[in-house]
Amino acid sequence: MLESIVALMGSIVLVALTAMTGGLNRPDDWYRSLAKPAWTPPNRVFPIAWAILYLLMAVAAWRVFEAEDSAWRTAGLVLYAVHLLFNAAWSWLFFGRHRIAAALIDILVLWALLTLVILVFAQSSLLAALLLVPYWAWVAFAAMLNARILRLNPDASSS
Repeated sequence: MLESIVALMGSIVLVALTAMTGGLNRPDDWYRSLAKPAWTPPNRVFPIAWAILYLLMAVAAWRVFEAEDSAWRTAGLVLYAVHLLFNAAWSWLFFGRHRIAAALIDILVLWALLTLVILVFAQSSLLAALLLVPYWAWVAFAAMLNARILRLNPDASSS
């Protein structure tokens, strides 16, 4: 029981470290000056949505970690760790470096990796895979938003 609690806390810490890039690279005057589509959510929606999604991510990874040892479990956790790097990189690229196109490439890779994570997680824990579906949908939406912002602001990226 204690090992399981420690594993859950470790999963939460790993996700929190990933989330820190969002806290360190926040919307600024540059972002506020960008043309955005009418369907862009208000800024206050993002931290609420991400808090929920990060919690679901942590629980999903913990569920797979707690599953029976297998090649699927190992592959899922490795893919999950790699996908976290792309998750962390997006805020840095978009808000920190003002690289809209690079952020779009990053989020498309993130979405593809997340698709693989869900498929592989399902082999160890269907619940874990299902917990990631809202995150998958949010990343797809964010990718569309990123692409639209790039199209509306072709010259807004930093050199």
